[in-house]
Amino acid sequence: MTSDDLTARRANSFGANARAYAEHRPDYPSAAIRWALAPLGPGAHHVLDLAAGTGKLTGGLVAEGHHVTAVEPDESMLSELVRRHGGVRALPGAAERVPLPDSAVDAVVVGQAFHWFDPVRAMAEIARVLRPGGVLAGLWNHVDSRVGWVAEFDEVCRSSVRPMGDPGAADDTMPAHELFEDAEVREFPHRQRRTAETLVETIGTHSHTLVIPRQEWARLRRRILDFLRSRPETAEGGFDLPIVTRAKRATRRA
Repeated sequence: MTSDDLTARRANSFGANARAYAEHRPDYPSAAIRWALAPLGPGAHHVLDLAAGTGKLTGGLVAEGHHVTAVEPDESMLSELVRRHGGVRALPGAAERVPLPDSAVDAVVVGQAFHWFDPVRAMAEIARVLRPGGVLAGLWNHVDSRVGWVAEFDEVCRSSVRPMGDPGAADDTMPAHELFEDAEVREFPHRQRRTAETLVETIGTHSHTLVIPRQEWARLRRRILDFLRSRPETAEGGFDLPIVTRAKRATRRA
């Protein structure tokens, strides 16, 4: 299997596990959402949540009072989003084929998904549907590896398709484009309440664990659980998983 084939498998692996994804993936901090959209000024804005998945970012945007259109290519993920956020306008579509007219929204936000896009086609579409002066923002949740046990945990979670320098891992690269100003960046502390068992379930929603052989996942699952039960920070009951949310924003030029 080529690296492109593997990337495609990983990109398409989430739909069969949409319910678990919605239950076990972390949300995004409201402070990061507010900062991302701050150039628009106060009030409710029309926001496109692109590659919205099951609505992890959609929910935060709605809570901030914005009018949200969610676009997602996977039917199962989109159905789960509708089940959880029934009042949101939800459309099938992709970053490279956004089903909206020109200058339709004040902001485009992308949570944890830029690495799945064709950057050239996606940025052209984002620029098309975004009004001049509008905002493009990307948000990424990363475990906070500055914390000792979290750094060790991250190493324990590696699989045969997630080695060091994994090109399929979610990174925070938001492509530059001539129609956008230079991006600003800020990091926000975040956390997710977990137990050893539910943190294993979170790792089970990551693309690399969804595509490895089930025997490998069973061994990896046991290794992760053994590690978490061996650490005083995570051995008993609930604990907070430290997360850093990295946000980037860029304004569309007139």
